[in-house]
Amino acid sequence: MENLIIVVLGVVLIVAVTGLGRRINIAAPLVLVAIGLVLAATPFIPDIPEIDPEWILVGILPPLLYSSAVNLPAVEFRRDFTPIAGLSVLLVVLSSLILGLFFTWAIPDLPFPVGVALGAILSPTDAVATGIVKRMGISPRVVTMLEGESLLNDATALVLLRTATIAIAGAFSWGLTIGTFAWGVLLALIIGSIVGWLNLRVRVWIGNSAANTALSFAVPFIAYIPTEELGGSGLVAAVVAGIVTGQGAARWFTPEQRLSDTLNWRTIELILEGGVFLVMGLELTDVVTRNLAEHDGLWHGTWLALSALGIVLVVRAIYVTAVIWGQGRRARRFTHEDIHRMGERLDAVERGDVPVRGRGDPAHTIRRVAGIRQRLSRMAADLDYYRESPLGWKHGTLIVWAGMRGVVTLAAAQTLPTDTQHRPLLIFVAFLVAIISLLLQGLTLPAVVRLLRFRTEDRDDEGDGTDEGDRVQDELREAAAAALREPGLTRRNGAPFDTVLVRHAGARLTEPPDADAGVGALQMLELRVMMIEVMRRRLVDLTATGRYSTATLRRTLAQLDADQLSLELKIAGDTDE
Repeated sequence: MENLIIVVLGVVLIVAVTGLGRRINIAAPLVLVAIGLVLAATPFIPDIPEIDPEWILVGILPPLLYSSAVNLPAVEFRRDFTPIAGLSVLLVVLSSLILGLFFTWAIPDLPFPVGVALGAILSPTDAVATGIVKRMGISPRVVTMLEGESLLNDATALVLLRTATIAIAGAFSWGLTIGTFAWGVLLALIIGSIVGWLNLRVRVWIGNSAANTALSFAVPFIAYIPTEELGGSGLVAAVVAGIVTGQGAARWFTPEQRLSDTLNWRTIELILEGGVFLVMGLELTDVVTRNLAEHDGLWHGTWLALSALGIVLVVRAIYVTAVIWGQGRRARRFTHEDIHRMGERLDAVERGDVPVRGRGDPAHTIRRVAGIRQRLSRMAADLDYYRESPLGWKHGTLIVWAGMRGVVTLAAAQTLPTDTQHRPLLIFVAFLVAIISLLLQGLTLPAVVRLLRFRTEDRDDEGDGTDEGDRVQDELREAAAAALREPGLTRRNGAPFDTVLVRHAGARLTEPPDADAGVGALQMLELRVMMIEVMRRRLVDLTATGRYSTATLRRTLAQLDADQLSLELKIAGDTDE
């Protein structure tokens, strides 16, 4: 009963802090950490039982990472995949090795693999910064890079931690280490993709909403468990399954499924993430007590933590500087003139002026030319994106300072083998780095944003983009009008639509017909649903072009889903009558 009371009080506290955080404009996880620290230092608050880190790594992180992956902005993620992958993989490995050398030097008789293991624990960033930056109205490109990094580097760090742990148990070998790392990632990519693909297909077949919701909760664990059993990274598999599901949801799921998934996963993310940050502060007392007993004070661990945090920030600053410089060169690599010349060559191919190598089948040539034209269109849109959202030194400074540590660092630290040398000290260092990073960087991040004085045009949050939204709506209306001109439109029961209704709808699209149109209300509702379905298919096609931002596409999809759900309710009511 006591544990149940603690859980209920924890949920109530998380909800209250979330509401308060929005009012005072402070990220709720930061407030929860501070509350946990205060409660842990209060004499009359009983110590909470130590939570097995496996519960966090197996029970909490897979659904958390899956939830973030489902909502990943696909278009922007593809455009900046190279720097995101660098921040998520290369920077994590580099930081881990440098920190490993530092800890090996600073802690007597500490083996190098143990130092690398602690470096891997301290390397991944937390997603808390993403929420703070979003509220500050910073360029969506920066938000996407931070979101993608925090999503992928958790898995990279844990794969590296596992590899280092294996090296601790046996003889260290660079070949074995690299092979273990590569196998863990490759296996996770394969299994995660299969699970994500099956998730889309199976949930289309299941019609019951409650059953669909239950299956969605199981998906991250379905990807995680077999991958871990085969020696891969279950977290990478959960992330991949989430990305595949998120990108296919618009095409495969019903409006009801998408709405249900959004609300349910937001709730799960709120409770799980808030609970981990609250426990983080509460468990610090036990970590401090063990270090006081073994090291006669806290100074040794404190200076190690401060030094490690400084090293992480310096390495991150150097790497981000290189990324910003590289992105500037990438934007200058191609021009619209280059793309125009490629388009003219394709025109010549279609006219037959240029011979085509390989298969001479005209139909095959037409398909190839169409595919290349689509890629050129995407390249032109990407080029506009890079030119309109350039990354400068201000953005780089923000990316560096937003790299705070959090949930994964705390959970991973406690998975170190019990016989690891200096284990209490290593856990204390990890806890201090996470807490200092969260509170110092998290609380000062808004001030850093104000100090950098970002220009007004950089403040383009998801609520803006009216012109882009209007262009999308124009394309959707054109698709609906074209569908209405097709002959043989039929209702759900197979009967043809009234020609007056179709003609009227073609003129006014989604507007309801006049009272004297002479058609039934049920036909009108069914036709409007059909038009929405046509618009949605066109919206899915627009996603591949890269001409519109993910925020605009998702906002438009949500509007279509809301309209269809409303119409379906009216149709059901008319049918019952």
